[in-house]
Amino acid sequence: MITRPRRPNPSQGPRRNRIQKRTILAYILGGGVIAITALAGMATPDDRGSDSFVVLANNDLGMHCMMRDFSHFMILPPFNTVQAVVIKRGDGPDIIDVSEGSDFTLEYSIPGNTHSSTKSNFWKYDQDLLGVDLPADVGLTGNAMSGTMTPHQDKWEVTGIPITPEDDAGRINPYQLATITVHKEGTGLVAQTQTVLPVSWELSCNVCHGDPQPGSNVEIDVLRDHDRIHNTNLEANQPVFCASCHSDPALGAPGQPGISSFSSAMHGAHADRLDDLPVDFGNDCYSCHPGRRAQCQRDIHSTAGLDCVDCHGGMSEVADPSRIPWVDEPRCADCHTRPGFDFEQPNTLYRNSIGHGGVSCFACHGSPHAITPATTQADNLQAILHQGSAGIIADCTVCHTQTPDEPFFHRVED
Repeated sequence: MITRPRRPNPSQGPRRNRIQKRTILAYILGGGVIAITALAGMATPDDRGSDSFVVLANNDLGMHCMMRDFSHFMILPPFNTVQAVVIKRGDGPDIIDVSEGSDFTLEYSIPGNTHSSTKSNFWKYDQDLLGVDLPADVGLTGNAMSGTMTPHQDKWEVTGIPITPEDDAGRINPYQLATITVHKEGTGLVAQTQTVLPVSWELSCNVCHGDPQPGSNVEIDVLRDHDRIHNTNLEANQPVFCASCHSDPALGAPGQPGISSFSSAMHGAHADRLDDLPVDFGNDCYSCHPGRRAQCQRDIHSTAGLDCVDCHGGMSEVADPSRIPWVDEPRCADCHTRPGFDFEQPNTLYRNSIGHGGVSCFACHGSPHAITPATTQADNLQAILHQGSAGIIADCTVCHTQTPDEPFFHRVED
């Protein structure tokens, strides 16, 4: 919930600047990933002038899951998306209109992670699975591990970044940082930030699946169970793209008529099979979704003791055949109420909503499942870079040159 920011004390400026740099240094020494890149050329809160710019970037989801081995079947490909908004600071800050922002170029890169094709066999099986033969390290929308973002609606965006959880040094990190730089024609670098590209291949199918027969493995056991229960012939037709039959709105896959959505099929099939698991995940959702190590639910709600089911409901509820996956989702206003506030736009999910000043909700609050302050250091970094502290970006002077006298508003039309 947004709170009214405190008016900055001008006498605290240098001290706040020192605190910010110490906080970032502590993050680096504590194992943060390449956070030092965000300091180069970036104006700190006390250095910014009235003609400066700020860029706020976020991932479109709290976690992008993917397979590591695509030789048997594919649930999800490597596919990550970043969005960004550029704001010119002032007494009345201006959001740079992407349709008129031809003077601006936004570039993205992932320091320490420049390629993916040696870390996953997706590029070996993409033709069999999807009918496309992609160049190495290029994702399904034609974007690579670094490049230029493109205007999309009210923001800049890059879709389909084919990042894996493994960096170039072989380390597994589900919360790697992307660097976003903004260049203005005739000026050069005017703003930059860092944001998390969450990705995990932490699927726990092996807890239940696994066939001791020679030549078998976890994935083949999954296909054999499907063939046995549903009278299909998947094992003989590997690799299998699950969404070729089961619709998946996340992939834009319509599926086949009369066949349940992938979400409904998976949640429904496993809803009554979790009581006797040999492993205690502490959360039924983490039986399949990244959780034991990645902890994909890591936002302020988890700090408050809320679990996945508190917002999404139990497995059977998520499996409801009438539910449209990725569309019928919880709303912030289901729990949060405050006079004069819209916690999303009407009939619009949080991930698609804009709020104060027309800025994406993500920009100040963070992505779903990573709403700040998060339990993961990397997810808090952008707020620390811009305002010197973790949590909601609530310091007016991130975008305003001075704190406005009028009350804070949260509705687009105000």
